[in-house]
Amino acid sequence: MTRTPLARLQHIPVAIAAARDYEAYARERMSDQAWAYIAGGATDEWTISENLAAFERLRLRGRVLCDLAGGSGTQLELFGQRFAHPILLAPVAYHKLVHPDGELASVLAAGAARAGMVVSTQASVTLEDIARQAEAPLWFQLYIQADRAFTAALVRRAEAAGYQALVLTVDAAVSGLRYREQRASFSLPPGIEAVNLRGMRPLQPEAPANGSLLLGGALLTTAPTWRDITWLRGLTRLPLLLKGVMTAEDAVLALEAGIDGIIVSNHGGRTLDSQPASIDALPAIAAAVADRLPLLLDGGIRCGGDVLKALALGARAVLIGRPYIYALAAAGPVGVSHLVQILRAELEVAMALTGCRDLSSISQAVIGSYK
Repeated sequence: MTRTPLARLQHIPVAIAAARDYEAYARERMSDQAWAYIAGGATDEWTISENLAAFERLRLRGRVLCDLAGGSGTQLELFGQRFAHPILLAPVAYHKLVHPDGELASVLAAGAARAGMVVSTQASVTLEDIARQAEAPLWFQLYIQADRAFTAALVRRAEAAGYQALVLTVDAAVSGLRYREQRASFSLPPGIEAVNLRGMRPLQPEAPANGSLLLGGALLTTAPTWRDITWLRGLTRLPLLLKGVMTAEDAVLALEAGIDGIIVSNHGGRTLDSQPASIDALPAIAAAVADRLPLLLDGGIRCGGDVLKALALGARAVLIGRPYIYALAAAGPVGVSHLVQILRAELEVAMALTGCRDLSSISQAVIGSYK
C-alpha cells in the first residue's frame, strides 16, 4: 500500500522542543523515497551512527560563579563576513524533495534565523534565484565537474550572483554505495533536477581496460586532484574552503595549496562507511593547522551542546544538514528558523554553564573525559 505523506505543520507544536523532535514529524511528511535519500548513507550506515555516538561520548565540564558580564555572545567573523552565531546550513541537494519551494524556502529561513547558508551545486533552484532572496551570508558549494570549462562557468556564476565563498567538496570522487536508496528504488521525481548543471554533457561510461568495475576507468580519470585545487585557487578571489577533509595529512596539503578554510566532514556518512566521526577527527586536524586557517565541522550536530563541543575542540563554526531538512519537511521555513533558534539557545545556555561568556572564551577546558 502506498503511504500518503501528511501535510506540513501550520504551527510549531509544543512537542517540538529540541532539534531531534523534528525527525518524526518529517518522516510522516516525506515520501519513502525522499526519506531514503535524506536519512540514508553509505552501505551499512555505521558512520552515520558514529557521528551521533561520538558526541554522546564527550562530556561538558560545568563551572560555577563565573563572571559572564561584558561578553560578545555568539558573534563571530569568518573571511571578513559577520555572523550572528556559528551555526550554518550545510549544502544539501534537492530541497524540493521535501518542500515545493525548495532552496528558496531554506534561504528565507536562513535570513530569519541570521544563519549563513551553503548552497549545493545540486540545488533544485538556480543559484541566482537563491541569491536574490538571501538576507544572510551565502556560500556556494562546488563539485568539480569532468568538464572543467563548465566548472569555471559555475564559479563565475556564483561570483556574479554575490556568493561570498566557495566550498569545494573533495570527498566524493565517486558516489558512495547507498543501499537504503537502492532498496527504496530512489529516483528523482519529475520536475526535480540539479538545475545548475543543465547543459553539462554527462561523462560517457567506459569499462576499465583492466577488468575492474571502477579503477582505471574514465570516471576516475577526470576526478579532481590537488592540481585542480591549484587551478581553482587561481580562478577566483573568493575565500576557498575544502569540505571533506578527515586527516591531518590532507589538512597540511590544503594549507600548502593556499586554501582559506577547511570543513572537517565525512559527508554525513554518505560516501565512505567506517570512517570515524567528524568530531573525532577534528582534534588532530586542529593540531596540524595550528590556527593557520579556520576549521569548521559538520556531521552529527543535534543540539547546542554538540556545537559547544565542536568549538571547544577547534572548530570556528559548525554546519547542520539533516536536522534542518527535517525541519523544512515538517514545517517549512518557519520550522528551519525555529530549529536554528533552538540550537542557538542551547549553545548559549551551555556556554553560560561552562563559564564561557563569548566564543573566544571557549577552549578544550570545557570538555571532560570520554564516557
